[in-house]
Formats: sequence, C-alpha cells, structure tokens
Amino acid sequence: MVEMKKHEPGMFCWVELATKDGPAAKKFYTSLFDWGVNDIPSEAGTYSMVEKKGKEAGALYELGPQQKGVPPHWNSYICVESADDAAAKAKKLGGNVILEPFDVMEHGRMANIQDPTGAVFSVWQPKEHIGAQVVMEPGSFCWNELYTTDPKRAGDFYSGLFGWTKELMPMPPPTGEYTIFKKGDAQAAGMLKIPKEMGPVPPHWLVYFAVDDSDETVEKAKGMGGKVTVPPTDIPNIGRFSILNDPQGADFAVIKLEPRSAEA
Repeated sequence: MVEMKKHEPGMFCWVELATKDGPAAKKFYTSLFDWGVNDIPSEAGTYSMVEKKGKEAGALYELGPQQKGVPPHWNSYICVESADDAAAKAKKLGGNVILEPFDVMEHGRMANIQDPTGAVFSVWQPKEHIGAQVVMEPGSFCWNELYTTDPKRAGDFYSGLFGWTKELMPMPPPTGEYTIFKKGDAQAAGMLKIPKEMGPVPPHWLVYFAVDDSDETVEKAKGMGGKVTVPPTDIPNIGRFSILNDPQGADFAVIKLEPRSAEA
C-alpha cells in the first residue's frame, strides 16, 4: 500500500464526491471499491470519509439546497502552501475564484477555483489533514485528467499557478495530442482537448481510480446502475481504463495500471 504522510505542493491530494443521494452513493461506491465509510455529522450535513484498509482515500457529501442546480460530480484538490496566495494568483492568471479561501476547522484552508476555460478544482493548504492517506492502490485515486476546449490557455494557466511543466505525448485518434503536466520530475496530471465525439461536454477534471481489473469493475458498476461512457480500452505501457457515469450522473474513470505505471 502506498501510504502518504505528506503531499507535495502542486500535486493532487484529495478527491471528493458531491452527490444528490448520499446513502445511495455510499452503497454504490463502497461495493465497487470495497470502501469503508466514516460519517462525520455537522451543521452543514454529513461528510463521509471513505477508507481503503482503514486509510482515508477521499470523501463524499450530499448537495444541499444552497447548491441547487449543481450536478453530481467528483472534485479534485491540489496541495498548496497557501490557499490565499493560490487564489490571488489564479485571478491574475485569468481564473475565477468561486469560493474565496476559508478555514475548514483545524483541518486546513481551501478555495474553489475555475480555470479560464471553465474547469473547476480546489486548492488545499493542509494543517491537521494532509489529504488522502493512500493513493495509487486499487480503490484509491491514481490520476487526474483535464478535459478542456483550449489546451494552450489552460496549460499556461496551470503552469503559471503551480509551476507545472508540459510534456507532449502523441496519442492515437480521437485523443490526438496529450499533455503530461509535471512538477519537477513527478507526473502531476494529464490534459487533452475535448474530442468532438464526446459532444458538448464542458471543461472538467476527471478523477481516475486504480482497480485490479477494469473489465470486472465496469461490469460490476453496470450491474448497480452505472453507465459506461468509454468502454475498457488499453493504453500501451500505461494500463486498461474505462470512463463511467455513476447512477446519479457523476463521471469518474477506473484503470488497471501496468506495473511500471503503478510504481511511478
């Protein structure tokens, strides 16, 4: 198990599902990924930590009345040294701060940001909570991928905000050119232009969860009401992936990583 003690600034550190039906979402994902759940009640509602072998892998919560119109979705967090500095810098780079920096009790400080092409993400300044305690293992997130209408504009934004460098990787159609974002020597995320075949999809970040068997996971998800957006597909030297849509409409991906990719 890849147990995390710290996430480096500029790297993804947490994933969180906003859903319409908390109990139904918990039933779907705990069965799919063999997660345990630790419900934390609060005045704002229940925040459910999801755990893999006792280690926190992410969370989910139910959308409230104040979020009317917001569709179910997975949100990804990027670790930063200062949420305030990141929010201020995002504005200067053409981004939109949806939620200004605020403290999450003693756990950390965060902000919600929209990049210049429309994709939304969060930044996390850790205090008592580092983020995910386990990554890159089956049942935990292992990759984050930006779908955008303007790779140049988005790439410049994230490079300026997080110090990411860009490495181009040729891919077969319909993907075409794929960008790997790197923080130092580490791969931080991926980016691609939204293929026309996907239809009018808004820019967004997609979270990937590692699994032991992509085909088996897809069949299990289908049996519980999930839909398949991209069927199990091999990526040479990377792994076998699929993009799914949970019963309430949130998109996510699963991937069986090749041994080298899992170790990266």
